[in-house]
Amino acid sequence: MLNRVILIGRLVADPELRYTQSGTAVTNFRLAVDRPFTNQSGEREADFVPIVVWDKQAETCANYLNKGRLVAVDGRLQVRSYDAQDGSRRWVTEVVAQDVRFLDWGRQSDQGDDAHRTVTPSHDNFDDVPFLKE
Repeated sequence: MLNRVILIGRLVADPELRYTQSGTAVTNFRLAVDRPFTNQSGEREADFVPIVVWDKQAETCANYLNKGRLVAVDGRLQVRSYDAQDGSRRWVTEVVAQDVRFLDWGRQSDQGDDAHRTVTPSHDNFDDVPFLKE
């Protein structure tokens, strides 16, 4: 049997980090994923998919992701139910992430809204790099 979901989308809101009673980290966020077609009005619609991340990766997502970030999620679809306070049965469909990849650099608050991180090579001898020669 196979249960695998791969999604690419943007976070709808900041992730929410919680800990279970046993101390296991769990983070929840919703991912807006564009549909591959337009509706009758010619507008593109999106699905808003709940994502659940566990353990160390949950803490990483909570610390480094925020609303609007582009991520790829690889996981499995989970359907579960619970009894609501009013006694009714509620069903939840969500993706349990096994891998979350950050697809953009995000924003650095100390450098303004449009600043991106700069990657500097850790190469000590730049003589070997042809495009850096003057």
